[in-house]
Amino acid sequence: MTSTAQAPQSGARTAHPDHLGHVIFIAAAAAMGGFLFGYDSSVINGAVEAIRDRYDVGSAALAQVIAIALIGCAIGAATAGRIADRIGRIRCMQIAAVLFTVSAVGSALPFALWDLAFWRVIGGFAIGMASVIGPAYIAEVAPPAYRGRLGSFQQAAIVVGIAVSQLVNWGLLNAAGGDQRGKLMGLEAWQVMLGVMVVPAVLYGMLSFAIPESPRFLLSVGKRERAREILAEVEGKDTDLDARVAEIEHAMKSEHKSSFKDLLGGSFFFKPIVWIGIGLSVFQQFVGINVAFYYSSTLWQSVGVDPSDSFFYSFTTSIINIVGTVIAMIFVDRVGRKPLALIGSVGMVVGLALEAWAFSYDLVDGKLPSTQGWVALIAAHLFVLFFALSWGVVVWVFLGEMFPNRIRAAALGVAASAQWIANWAITASFPSLADWNLSGTYVIYTVCAALSIPFVLKFVKETKGKSLEEMG
Repeated sequence: MTSTAQAPQSGARTAHPDHLGHVIFIAAAAAMGGFLFGYDSSVINGAVEAIRDRYDVGSAALAQVIAIALIGCAIGAATAGRIADRIGRIRCMQIAAVLFTVSAVGSALPFALWDLAFWRVIGGFAIGMASVIGPAYIAEVAPPAYRGRLGSFQQAAIVVGIAVSQLVNWGLLNAAGGDQRGKLMGLEAWQVMLGVMVVPAVLYGMLSFAIPESPRFLLSVGKRERAREILAEVEGKDTDLDARVAEIEHAMKSEHKSSFKDLLGGSFFFKPIVWIGIGLSVFQQFVGINVAFYYSSTLWQSVGVDPSDSFFYSFTTSIINIVGTVIAMIFVDRVGRKPLALIGSVGMVVGLALEAWAFSYDLVDGKLPSTQGWVALIAAHLFVLFFALSWGVVVWVFLGEMFPNRIRAAALGVAASAQWIANWAITASFPSLADWNLSGTYVIYTVCAALSIPFVLKFVKETKGKSLEEMG
């Protein structure tokens, strides 16, 4: 018998599943939550101007309707872990799928602005749940030898969800004759855009019935035999299942449940490492990346681009986002996290500064001058590319690796909350800032991108090639 004081050796590190395709299917099904996360986050892009027109609201009220989903995101992310520990990872996914479906139907059929805002909060709650439960489930089910690659499915699914939502919006706008309020299937085009999310939401719910529960959760509720069956299914029959079960149980018993109190210390309330995590999260949002996904069609229309073209540019931006994410996934372990973040920051400064310059010119016949218009368009794509190949991926890698074991869970929760709050601040403020001075708004984002360079150089330590135990 193996001593309980030492983790048993099961051979899991080198284990290979008998049917890798089945394991890939399980991870992809779980990552559908990430797809819906991306889809629901950015589908509103196609409805902004139509909502403004239909309900005759100013920029400040409009921004609150767009940004209010992020309040739901924060609540969903904060509660998903506890829900999953109580009733299981699969049940948590099914609840998220129901919320996504209900939100899609409600958002497509609102009878007032407050009603639309309510359904946005429900959708946000589902996004928050999906943002937590997908990566956690994949990490618990994936064989250790494939965990990194399968874990990347979540981020890939998010950026594909963003791209698909923009493609669907563009297609529906063209079907409605280029009018966001044009009639489609008895509804206005923007309502159909928001309602189409019912399809992937129902698919996510159906897929959740086709994948197994996490062995870790099953062991936590005493279902050892079922946990053994799933471990054999995902890690292969060559794994010593008794040792593997004992290994997981040993890890669960020895885990330190980090609390908020563990994060306190130092001269400024939190420990310095926690502030660095918060800083990474805030800089990731303060460069204005979500303006590109929530407001890009509105932005292009405000400088004279035809609505149909503005939707198409939103789609091409999201394709660039996918390309950048793939580049990051390829190089994050080769180049390192810190160099990639610095490269991204420099690229973002250039892209944002060019946008600020282009938007500083007066409109001629309702449009930017030709040269400035093309510079703005190319610079916007350049900005998204450099964000995606760096801060879009690297921040999440840093947050998963940089904290000492005993505070990792609590510190990650605080950093993620800071990210949602910063996201809300940028999303809620953009319409009013753009009304004030569009070029000035982009100068603010440029300054934030520039400040991220000395922040990374001075405070952020490279985590590439280090074990989690080396983080203190």
